Amino acid sequence: MHSTFGLQRREQTMLLGSIRTFGSYLMLMNRVLARPQRWRVFYRSTIREIFNLGVSSIPIVLLISFFIGAVICIQMKVNVESPWMPKFVVGYATREVLLLEFSSSIMCLILAGKVGSNITSEIGTMRVTQQIDALEIMGVNSANFLILPKISALMFIIPFLVIFSIAAGTAGAYAIGEFTGIMTAEDLTIGLQYEFNPWYIWNSMIKAIVFAFIIASVSSFYGYRVSGGSGDVGKAGTNAVVSSSVLILFSDIILTHILI
Repeated sequence: MHSTFGLQRREQTMLLGSIRTFGSYLMLMNRVLARPQRWRVFYRSTIREIFNLGVSSIPIVLLISFFIGAVICIQMKVNVESPWMPKFVVGYATREVLLLEFSSSIMCLILAGKVGSNITSEIGTMRVTQQIDALEIMGVNSANFLILPKISALMFIIPFLVIFSIAAGTAGAYAIGEFTGIMTAEDLTIGLQYEFNPWYIWNSMIKAIVFAFIIASVSSFYGYRVSGGSGDVGKAGTNAVVSSSVLILFSDIILTHILI
């Protein structure tokens, strides 16, 4: 009986903690989404974040997508194709996986680890070194000044990263087909073009924009509320990546149900 009571108490404590955290997140977003005090500074900060967060991620996006596209092509060839199916089904299945899930959802999960931890550590370091307190003393809305450019930059650049991912994954499928001879480029091309639905591209773009907001806002939230020393910054980075990943997966289910 005591153990049951203790379990209920822990569950209530966790629920209350989650509600408080969500409330704190909403209050911070209310400050973040305010009108910038200086538009010129905001534009400069956004451009800088586009390069720091987005352009610097292009090599890893291209590399991962290229090899994943090749692996998907091999897996579809081995496990999906049969004498009863046309040869182009491998290209068709590869296209569907890249468009519907990998290039938007899985790639954003990868970026949540790379970009999210970067955002959390940057803002968390500013918090523990009291740079954020100095901005507040000067009358600057520190949440808006530091976080809004990151959110804007990531929501702008991630759709382009998704497009690069789709292109690199397709190139990987062509490369593995030519290198191993498992299928011809003609069959792969027919499969990639078969019953193509342009809405799937927009589906990936919409999901990418939502996931970009989650990555930037959640990572900034954990970095902004860091208290303590450098060790706490590392813990905040871990919590930010885990929380962002869970929210991306949860949002993926909802968006897939709504958009498709």
